[in-house]
Amino acid sequence: MSEPNSKFLEVYSILKSELLQDPAFEFTDDSRQWIERMLDYNVPRGKLDRGLSVVYCYKSLKEGKEVNSDEIFLASVLGWCIEWLQAFAIIIDDIMDKSHTRRGQPCWFRLPKVGMIAVNDGIILRNHVGRILKNHFREKPYYVDLLDLFNEVDLPLHQLQGRTIFC
Repeated sequence: MSEPNSKFLEVYSILKSELLQDPAFEFTDDSRQWIERMLDYNVPRGKLDRGLSVVYCYKSLKEGKEVNSDEIFLASVLGWCIEWLQAFAIIIDDIMDKSHTRRGQPCWFRLPKVGMIAVNDGIILRNHVGRILKNHFREKPYYVDLLDLFNEVDLPLHQLQGRTIFC
């Protein structure tokens, strides 16, 4: 695995740990294990192109200027927010399309004991995005712009899925 990919995956582990220990979410031991399993099954499973592209684009925008580790970390956090949002959309899409597999494995909702609980899991993933943004960007002058951007991106995802149901 290349260094940018391994560094990117390290940030996933940090974010997951933060969410699992976040006092805003009241977990029992069982619910914490469920969320951890759900995250690991759904969020880092693809090629991570969307998330990694944020890091690469950030480096490119710096036009050869040195990029420090804090900047790479925050770019990675944003990249993971995109991956989280994608995982949410995939879970909902798979349920609505009655899909059986995704990336060669059973869809999350097809796993034993998951079923329609996956709808709630998708909502949790979507809510995690806002929490991650708050945890890492609330002191930044562009925090509200990031929230707006993620909300603007989220809406068309649902509108497109709705069209496929009614067409």
